[in-house]
Amino acid sequence: MTLYPAIDLKDGQAVRLTKGLMQSAKIYSNEPFELVKKFEAMGAEWVHLVDLNGAFAGEPKNLEQIIKIRQNTQVKLELGGGIRDEATIQKMLEIGIDRIILGSIAVKEPQFVKEMAAKYPIAVGIDAIDGYVAVEGWGEVSQMRATDLAREFANAGVEAIICTDVGRDGTLSGVNVDFTLDIARASGISTIASGGVKDANDIKALIATKEIDGVIIGKAYYEGRLDLEKMFKLLD
Repeated sequence: MTLYPAIDLKDGQAVRLTKGLMQSAKIYSNEPFELVKKFEAMGAEWVHLVDLNGAFAGEPKNLEQIIKIRQNTQVKLELGGGIRDEATIQKMLEIGIDRIILGSIAVKEPQFVKEMAAKYPIAVGIDAIDGYVAVEGWGEVSQMRATDLAREFANAGVEAIICTDVGRDGTLSGVNVDFTLDIARASGISTIASGGVKDANDIKALIATKEIDGVIIGKAYYEGRLDLEKMFKLLD
C-alpha cells in the first residue's frame, strides 16, 4: 500500500476542498513546497499534486509553485489538473513530474489517453458522483459509469487509476472501499483510492482487500485525524 499525501494548488497556495467546491477551499500553506519537504522527511515516496485552477481552466495555472516543489524536493510527484494535450504532458515531464494524471480528457478522448499511455507515465483520474464520471473540475457529470470508463483502459498501458468518490472528498466521512474495488476489478490496473479518508482504519480497510494499491491522504492529515509519519513507519 502506497500512501500519497495530497496537495491541491489554488492561487499558489496549498488548500483542501470539500466535495470539489472551489468556494470551500481552506488554506493550509502559502508555501506548498515546504509541505512536500515535510512529507518527504516523514518517509513519503510519492506526493499527489492537483492544479485546481488548471482543472477549471483546461491548462496548468500553478506552474511557479509546481516548479518550486520539484526544485526543492526529491520525492516522486504525480500531477493532474488541466493537462489535456501532448505538449503539456511533455512540458510537465520536462519540469520533472514523474507521472501525469489525465482526467476529463479520459472521458472525452479515451483513444488519446491510450496513445499517451504508450509513450509516457500516465495515470487516469476517474472521479465519480453517484457512480457517474464527473469532469471539468467536477463541475459537470457525464452519462458514463465510472466502472465502464475503468474497463476502457484495461490493458492500455496506463500505470494507475486514481478513483475519487466526489461526494466524500474532503468530508472525512470514510473512504468508499466498495467503489474503489469495483474500479480495480473492472480495469485490472493498479488502483489508488481517493476521497473521504478519515483515519488509519480506512487505510487498514483498503489494505485488507489485497486488491487496492494506494490511497490519497488529504484532509485527514491536515486536520490532525491521521498520524502520517506513524503510518509510513507501519507500512515500511
